[in-house]
Amino acid sequence: MSKKKGLSLEEKRTRMMEIFFETKDVFQLKDIEKIAPKTKGIAPMTVKDVLQSLVDDNMVDCERVGTSNYYWSFPSKALNARNHKLEELQKQLSEAKQRKETLQKSIEKAKVGREDTDERGSLLKELQALREERTQLQTDLEKYRDCDPEVIAEMKKSNIVAKDAVSRWTDNVFAIKSWTKKKFSFDDSRINKAFGIPDDFDYMD
Repeated sequence: MSKKKGLSLEEKRTRMMEIFFETKDVFQLKDIEKIAPKTKGIAPMTVKDVLQSLVDDNMVDCERVGTSNYYWSFPSKALNARNHKLEELQKQLSEAKQRKETLQKSIEKAKVGREDTDERGSLLKELQALREERTQLQTDLEKYRDCDPEVIAEMKKSNIVAKDAVSRWTDNVFAIKSWTKKKFSFDDSRINKAFGIPDDFDYMD
């Protein structure tokens, strides 16, 4: 024997709305939790969630009085809510149709001049060949970049700056050696050995 299928959420919502429409009364949660399972077959554990979903969708009104919440919904409110929802959906549908028409026109406009003809096919091949040629030329250009006069001039400037810096450090080394000689009476070979200075250390030409 097959197991009886439970109610879907939408079926529970519909049945719960029937409670309000049929009675036209105001209820507390505890009242709905008693009525819904008995008269509409809604599982007791789901009553609160179903009721809250109707409140969230503005199908059922809820007002707190003292420490209790009261719930009600009259047919006129449900009708107004449905009409409002219908108007909103119709507006969205209309906007979607307009966007579709605009896009369709843009597509048709973009197709003009792009028909698959022999001439267009030939031009596309030529364009691809030119793009490949440009890529190759850019690669070749990079190879010969070191011969660029501007690059060479920039390198010369950098060399001058570097040479000046080397000269300054050479000055500093000779100054330290001179001070060390006077302070400790060391000779050149001993100072060079102590500080790892080559014997032929001198200014660059």
